[in-house]
Amino acid sequence: AVLMEKETGTILFEQNAHDKLEPASVTKVMTLLLVLEAIDDGRLALDDMVTVSAHAASMGGSQVYLKEGEQMSVDDMLKAVAVVSGNDAAVALAEHLAGSEEAFVARMNERAKELGMNDTHFVNCTGLHADGHVTSAYDIALMSRELIWRHPDIRRFTTIWMDSLRGGASMLVNTNKLLRRYEGITGLKTGTTGGAGICISASATRNGL
Repeated sequence: AVLMEKETGTILFEQNAHDKLEPASVTKVMTLLLVLEAIDDGRLALDDMVTVSAHAASMGGSQVYLKEGEQMSVDDMLKAVAVVSGNDAAVALAEHLAGSEEAFVARMNERAKELGMNDTHFVNCTGLHADGHVTSAYDIALMSRELIWRHPDIRRFTTIWMDSLRGGASMLVNTNKLLRRYEGITGLKTGTTGGAGICISASATRNGL
């Protein structure tokens, strides 16, 4: 566990902060960060259409059941990742941005180094189990801070409780149940696999902090 103050990066609490563990879908904090950075620098736009590959459509676990060849906007893909942790949407975005999931993961690891995430090695952009895919509570705090500090607009997605895709045909309910019960909650990303257990990077604002 790590509790970090957003503005300064001050650590307010930590426990086993550098243990290298599987992060499950909390991995997608980095996926979201790279997508939002691409939007900021003009390489990507929210209304760009993403075409789903066979590889993206084949992802198991949490998904929005994208079909090979289906097209969806970057905006809707971000919603699918942030709200229901869609593995298929995460891979589709990664491929659209970098050409392949592998190339995107290489950038994830580069960005991790730039942020000082020394406990981290990413193998995929989803957090599905893979040997050697690890990070730490400290490193999750670093990338989460970067996301919510530099890209406050992410809250437009991470605070959605219920929404839909495909013109109302596909309902979405946020995996982050703290949205219903924690005062000031603003996100951020849940993750659960058999190996990782139950993980969360949670962000909140209360009394200006």
